[in-house]
Amino acid sequence: MSKLFQRVAGFFTNRTMVGMDKAGNRYFAKKDEVDGIMKEKRWVVFKGEEDPTSIPVEWICWLNGQRKRAPTPEELMDLEARRERVRQNVALLKKEEEERKAREGSTHKVINTDKVGGPDLKSFIRQFGVPSEGDENQEESVSMEGVRNSQEKEAKKAKQDHESSEPTGSGQTFRPGTWQPPT
Repeated sequence: MSKLFQRVAGFFTNRTMVGMDKAGNRYFAKKDEVDGIMKEKRWVVFKGEEDPTSIPVEWICWLNGQRKRAPTPEELMDLEARRERVRQNVALLKKEEEERKAREGSTHKVINTDKVGGPDLKSFIRQFGVPSEGDENQEESVSMEGVRNSQEKEAKKAKQDHESSEPTGSGQTFRPGTWQPPT
């Protein structure tokens, strides 16, 4: 019970306020000895509603231990001024881009058709010489297709029986960057 009381009392007496951000959030640190090692605990006390998205990046880095020292007010002011300059530059570039598009739009003639361009499949299919109905070639191809399908099924079944996830082969056909994991 006394250890619990010491921890609660130590929480209020041992903490030091490290800084405050623009939103009024206050940042604290406390050094504790844990198993003979001094460790620093860092936390934030929000002003008003607890909104983690209101914490500036510099303070997040300090809270996570990515920076050793807390950000100074001068550093925060410099970074805010830099961010403002970047916002202004982005707005200027957007305005210039809109003006450029407006100038090009008036000089270029835009042709708009409701038809979407795509491949001409009919001319593509004509390349392969599809036989007409009643042609002998079609009858032969149907009978050959049945034989071919049965052979493919047997080959697939045999392959599945012998297929394993272990690599096989001598490595003579290996090409770097072409390996795909088994599915």
